[in-house]
Amino acid sequence: MPAFTYTALTSTGQTVNGSITVGSRAEAFRKIEAQALTPVKVTQDEKPGAAKAKNAAEHGPVKLKRAQLILFTEELADLLDGGLQIDQAFRVMQERQESGALRIIASTMRNELREGSSVAKALRKASPSFDDLYCNLAAAGEVSGSLPSILRRLANNLVVMSELQAKVTQAMIYPAFLIGACVVLMVVFMTFMVPQIMDLMGKNGQKLPAATQLLISFNHFMGQWWWAIGIVITAGVLTFRGYIASPAGRMWWDETKLNLPLFGPIMSMRFYAQFAHSLGNLITNGVPLLNSIRLVSKISANVFIQSLLAKVTTMVSEGAPLSNTLRKVGSFPLLLADMIAVGEQTGQLGKSMEKCATRYDKELDKRIKRMTSMITPVILIFMAVMVGTVAYSIVAAIAQSVTGIRGGG
Repeated sequence: MPAFTYTALTSTGQTVNGSITVGSRAEAFRKIEAQALTPVKVTQDEKPGAAKAKNAAEHGPVKLKRAQLILFTEELADLLDGGLQIDQAFRVMQERQESGALRIIASTMRNELREGSSVAKALRKASPSFDDLYCNLAAAGEVSGSLPSILRRLANNLVVMSELQAKVTQAMIYPAFLIGACVVLMVVFMTFMVPQIMDLMGKNGQKLPAATQLLISFNHFMGQWWWAIGIVITAGVLTFRGYIASPAGRMWWDETKLNLPLFGPIMSMRFYAQFAHSLGNLITNGVPLLNSIRLVSKISANVFIQSLLAKVTTMVSEGAPLSNTLRKVGSFPLLLADMIAVGEQTGQLGKSMEKCATRYDKELDKRIKRMTSMITPVILIFMAVMVGTVAYSIVAAIAQSVTGIRGGG
């Protein structure tokens, strides 16, 4: 129980200081008055962890690692599923969290909610680690009363993205080793073998094979013009980043990302699954369709998708069915529009959206597995071509040199 320090007056007007441990501030006043004292000041003693969290919070926003973000989301969902009010849930998290960062965020969230902030606003203030997607989904869950299920969905999505990153990293280890070996091979070739081959073939009056001469020319070019290449690459990167920072550039880039090989379909499927889950949760929990679409339109940070959903919102507000709107706007899969049409006809749009979300979840998982299984072979083929080219140039030079020596002999 919390401890309270108090200053009180006796019946004779003397000042008395002391401390008591009770369940609440109101109980502290009652216990002081029961001792025939008049309370003047009662303050709750901060726990060492709470004081530490408060001091740390004053030094700026707290950033969370991906594992901490997943832990925070899963624990909050568990507490809310267990029947706790959100203020009680953050109090429990604040008291039992071993991580200082999570304790600070729980404390900040609790204070913000007590001051009347919404969950989304409190999340934005608590940490920059809660991005727009996270905050907007939390806002949708708060409005619909389905915050625990949406938090669970967020946690699962974070886990999927973490596993995807781990799989891609793991798939890149072996190709990275091959790239390193190829670089070493090129260095050894250019530093030791080429001069010897050139000297040997120069003595015989022979020319280097075309493949060997090409690699030597490339090496000389890189050695002479590396600074110019660096300037061009840097200028290109800065120009590109400046362009995509503009509204038109951002729109183009966000649309282009959805059409990238391998990664584009994954980003699209991820959005469709989130769209279906979120819309289904909102409608099932009694939020009107138009309000649900407005909330869901904010779940993606992709401005191209946001522009499409803005058109959908406008058309639905004018009375058009959602399924027909998605078909007219375009860029949405026919499966999604057809499932929504079925839900509109049967009056069970929320249930239909949940079934659609399940299908997109499965498709997303399949595409992720397909992508991770294709990365290694593609890179291995690329590396095989590079290594094969280097090996061929070496063998061709040696073979031509040996032929020349035999012919001269």
